Amino acid sequence: MNEIDAKTDALVPAWLTLPDVADRLGVEVTRVRQLVREGQLIAVRRGENRVLQVPADFIGEGRVVKGLTGTITLLRDDGFSDEEMLEWLFTPDDTLPGTPARALRENRGTEVKRRAQALAV
Repeated sequence: MNEIDAKTDALVPAWLTLPDVADRLGVEVTRVRQLVREGQLIAVRRGENRVLQVPADFIGEGRVVKGLTGTITLLRDDGFSDEEMLEWLFTPDDTLPGTPARALRENRGTEVKRRAQALAV
């Protein structure tokens, strides 16, 4: 859980604090912290107070976006840091189209995972 650089921070359209994530998921903040520890969510420190925050696009209707956890696992296995994962997930890709994070939200996770797997080759 590092502090994010300005370049990567600018790629992410909206952020949620851990209490906000907990509210959207209908769980306690301790459960959100556990999801971060387990690698199911990426949280970084940002802002003046260095508060832990999660990209809003990672949270769907009452749950973590389908396919996100598997994609994070693939990227982590490829040696990506949290910041590099965020950069990859939120960098526009004309061939998708859009960003991998947006594709996950639109239930196009198979293609996103395929691209994440190809990074290891």
